[in-house]
Amino acid sequence: MNFELTANQLDAQKIARDFAENVLNRDILDRDASARFPRELYDEMGRMGLIGIPYPVEAGGQGGDYLSYVLSLEEISKVDASMGITYSVCTSLFCGVIMNSDLPFEKKAEFIRPVASGKALGSFALTEPGAGSDAAGCKTIAVKDGGGWVINGSKCFITNGPVSDYFVVFATTDAAPGTKGMACFMVPKDAPGFVQGTRHNTMGIRSAAVCELYFNDCRVPESNLVAEPGKGFALAMKSLDGGRIGVAAQGLGIAEGAFEIARKYMMEREQFGKPIAKQQNLAFRMVDMQVQIEQAKYMLYKAALDKQEGRSYTESAAKAKLVCT
Repeated sequence: MNFELTANQLDAQKIARDFAENVLNRDILDRDASARFPRELYDEMGRMGLIGIPYPVEAGGQGGDYLSYVLSLEEISKVDASMGITYSVCTSLFCGVIMNSDLPFEKKAEFIRPVASGKALGSFALTEPGAGSDAAGCKTIAVKDGGGWVINGSKCFITNGPVSDYFVVFATTDAAPGTKGMACFMVPKDAPGFVQGTRHNTMGIRSAAVCELYFNDCRVPESNLVAEPGKGFALAMKSLDGGRIGVAAQGLGIAEGAFEIARKYMMEREQFGKPIAKQQNLAFRMVDMQVQIEQAKYMLYKAALDKQEGRSYTESAAKAKLVCT
């Protein structure tokens, strides 16, 4: 059992940490207060090669491993939770859906290249008012029409929705009821009949953009079918396993960032003639939290390595998400 990170993994971690601490941290409170999505900073992450770390160079990625991506996401989330979720949805979910599909590699590369290269943003569109955890409640429907498909319905709480260029959209078809007829489509933002809704005014993580999506006789060509009817549900569930690893990395990063803020404060704040870090009760509480963070970290890295090495990661991803969040 090896707990050492490779040189490449350490490099990815350091690049992300330096960017987060020296660039993302500059006006983060103002961005959160104004709910401004910093597209220019996301574009800079793309130019640095962070977005597509775990995907092949031929598909616009960096050809790195999954743990390098998780380490980078953890560092970004320590400083900027909003950018962390934007980064994770693009990499874990949008690109993950395409790469997990049965499409030929050339088609996968065509679909993910703009997002994996950091030149565009992607979204994962499954959730509806009556269909989130219960994907069988999906009401968005796609009907075959000549050489393409016509989609009608809506999606809600879609992260990156107002700012994304491409969307993987899950819809039922007339092939079979419920999940048995679910398909998946790649929908560009300029598709006829597709509308990105008004951005939600969220309570937290405010500079991450969230909105509803509307499909009014939205037309996409047959070539944009990612998963044929009957295969969409399995594809969504498999991709959400990878998404849970991304969410876990966000949770771990937020915990580590919060711990460091608390630690610095406790070293500076004095009560009864000494820093409160010297107060035994508070010191013990900090130790307990640090142990919990360390436990969570290794459960996350285990899940990332399970995925990276081709082992089953459904269970380890769920455990990591549980403890990290």
